[in-house]
Amino acid sequence: MGAYAKVYEGWQNDPEAFWMAAAAKLDWIKQPSRAFHEDLGVYGHWFADGSLNTCWNCVDRHVESGRADQAAIIYDSPITGKQLTLTYAQLKEDVVALAAVLRQRGVEKGDRVIIYMPMVPEAAVAMLACARLGAIHSVVFGGFAPAELATRIDDCSPKCIISASCGIEPGRVIAYKPLLDEAIELCANKPTSTVILQREQQTCDLLEGRDFDYASETKKARDEGVVVDCVEVAATDPLYILYTSGTTGQPKGVVRDNGGHLVALYWTMKNFYGVDPGEVFWAASDVGWVVGHSYIVYGPLAHGNTTILFEGKPVGTPDAGTFWRLIAEHKVAALFTAPTAFRAIKKEDPGGELVANYDLSNFRTLFLAGERADPDTIHWAERMLKVPVLDHWWQTETGWTIAGNPVGIELMPVKYGSPTVAMPGYDVQVLSDEGEQMPHGELGNVVVKLPLPPGAFPSLWNAETRFKETYLTEFPGYYKTADAGIMDEDGYLFIMARTDDIINVAGHRLSTGGMEEVIAEHADVAECAVIGIADQLKGQLPAGFIILNKGVERPVEAIQSEIVAMVREKIGPVAAFKIVVPVARLPKTRSGKILRSTMQKIVDGEDVKAPATIDDPAILDEIKASWQERAG
Repeated sequence: MGAYAKVYEGWQNDPEAFWMAAAAKLDWIKQPSRAFHEDLGVYGHWFADGSLNTCWNCVDRHVESGRADQAAIIYDSPITGKQLTLTYAQLKEDVVALAAVLRQRGVEKGDRVIIYMPMVPEAAVAMLACARLGAIHSVVFGGFAPAELATRIDDCSPKCIISASCGIEPGRVIAYKPLLDEAIELCANKPTSTVILQREQQTCDLLEGRDFDYASETKKARDEGVVVDCVEVAATDPLYILYTSGTTGQPKGVVRDNGGHLVALYWTMKNFYGVDPGEVFWAASDVGWVVGHSYIVYGPLAHGNTTILFEGKPVGTPDAGTFWRLIAEHKVAALFTAPTAFRAIKKEDPGGELVANYDLSNFRTLFLAGERADPDTIHWAERMLKVPVLDHWWQTETGWTIAGNPVGIELMPVKYGSPTVAMPGYDVQVLSDEGEQMPHGELGNVVVKLPLPPGAFPSLWNAETRFKETYLTEFPGYYKTADAGIMDEDGYLFIMARTDDIINVAGHRLSTGGMEEVIAEHADVAECAVIGIADQLKGQLPAGFIILNKGVERPVEAIQSEIVAMVREKIGPVAAFKIVVPVARLPKTRSGKILRSTMQKIVDGEDVKAPATIDDPAILDEIKASWQERAG
């Protein structure tokens, strides 16, 4: 039996002992007497009789235990040309100062604070300052439209909003303050105050009596020597609310508790990601997404790592070598990013010439998540970087890995297209629509047997009925992931698509992900998406949208024919795959997820409203034009 199998079996045999041992790594104010309390909450609660403070565990205890002068956060912004390193001692000073400002604005334990910020160190400081006070933060991706921001304000009723004058994207400055002002105007539950970080690229006017300047207010707190101690909170008290991407109407606020969340994240840093305290860990995401919460801020800082906060893009800031520069310059041990980032890099530099310009000798592991990591992208990254490239799968709702390759325990054999195996805490199964166990190798609904582990959401904010209906009702006793996949005879999981992306072609259930995997193998294809389009005869037909690699000069018609032949050979004639549409870009969320359902609506001629999370709404018109040109 390998090391992973022993650990997983140890959890299965005694989950109580497993999680109590993990909890012992944290500083508790009141030690929990046991791990799981099945009689509390919807499906139970973790460490319910314990209390602690998340900010203390992420900041203060490192200052007291010898890491005061170690870098906690490295801010690297190729967009502005600025870099800043905060040691744990400096981070504590900044967090205490902002916590003092929030307390002066009336923020107390249990109050909500919305953080509407760009990728700057102050965004992480704001999260930790809320945690210090026992306040519940809700980070809303900077630049969200006013109507979307207003629904989140109304849903969680924040006492205060922390924001900035602007965000900066390659080639443009986005003024945040007008968006924030309009959102507050639209909503019924108006905050009593806002704290605004003025950025030199574009400042803004502050409203007398409501808006307070971040820099001057925190300086005043520092000058006065205001002390703000960490507030004791129950392990089950909420740490944050994170609204899931792509919501329409009433937003869906995922709740994360303090205790289970920190226990799980601390466990993952060494056991899953394989990094030791003091090493540099980089999650190339945004604090507005769950990856930013878990692995830019809370996980690395709780574990005593140095974390990187990157304000830039994988390409264009200034080129496709920016990731390699950061890894070399900051001696990154492990990088976690989305496959879409590597597809963008591969498109711009397919031969990987820029990799050779940098010393990557400290770099050990690349982790991918957020979209299916197609084998072609993984093969390319392996060739270029010569390190393990490991896919893993998890969700906003779970907060950390459901299935992955636990390099800190044992580097498992890689099966391309699979995120590998279930992590301790997750009993993953594949069921039919009727709730029956699917045979190995057959497509079905991926579910997790209850209870969910520490760190997963206990409910939705003020929406327990919706929580049960959305996640727990369809498969009683299980959490519905809404992903479709297969499990092989070795226990390896293959996530093929969202269940919404399983298409029905003449009665055959087919995975769009499986087709995308085949198309991505074509040497000229940088990225692709397959959607199901309405068809009177077969119900649905698959249509492939492709982006070609930079510099491809072959006739598009030849490439289209080759792709059709490849899908016919690998998937079979049953796929009825005949449509290949070249496009310049694919519509994505800011976290890199391709908006397939939106594309499907465009192609089927439905009215489409640009999702709140879309990176660039103009791409929707491009998709429509490309489809109409193809239809001729």
